[in-house]
Amino acid sequence: MKKLNAITAALLLSVFAGSAQAADLGGKLLKVGSDTTSPPMESVDPATNQIVGFDVDVVNAICVKINCKAEFVTTGWDGIFAALDQGSFDLVASGVSITDERKKAMDFSDPYIVNSQAILVRVADQDISLDGFKGKAKKLSAQANTTDAQVAEKIVGKDNVMAYDSFSASVIALKNKDVDGVVINGANAPAYDREFAGDLVVGIKGLESDPLGLVFRKGDDNVAAFNEGIKQIKADGTLDKLIAKYWGAK
Repeated sequence: MKKLNAITAALLLSVFAGSAQAADLGGKLLKVGSDTTSPPMESVDPATNQIVGFDVDVVNAICVKINCKAEFVTTGWDGIFAALDQGSFDLVASGVSITDERKKAMDFSDPYIVNSQAILVRVADQDISLDGFKGKAKKLSAQANTTDAQVAEKIVGKDNVMAYDSFSASVIALKNKDVDGVVINGANAPAYDREFAGDLVVGIKGLESDPLGLVFRKGDDNVAAFNEGIKQIKADGTLDKLIAKYWGAK
């Protein structure tokens, strides 16, 4: 009997210890900054005017695990990190690549997905290869201050890259033949193929791969809670289901 009681006590202690370690943000409402122009990662549904997408679903799934609520706020990419630092919102979820340079100024969660860049081109140029851009006086555009722009520079050189404040401006440059391609977040490729069907197409895929993370102000205690939430949605299959929802496969 004493042995059974000891085992029962040990099990109870284990349960209570696990509960004590579980992250619980007490139902806190967190504002989430996002540049909502990149479906399927995040965009505004024109039918409902609601912010929707993979990142939205991921953050909401994490909040179920760690007891919080998320309110997404549309914010232009060019000022999104400054707005975070100024306290306009609590975190950023916007397909942000984790880089050493960014980690100097902000804290990241653990990665929740890995993304690779691609190149959007005019339909007439859809058979162009990567070598067709390298050393051929071709020009690329990308959204400024992104890893997309950095990849573009590696391919054609800084002098042949036109960086714009918005993705839409990069697309206009491509349509106007000011550039020969736009480096994009590869996760968005299927959505852009549909949106620009007959005009533009993602001709080159699988460029550099970047881990994506949620972004917080330096020293934010919520990073640990969100890391725990990410582990939980990975472990119980929620993340795989969301990936399948948006891309059809893990």
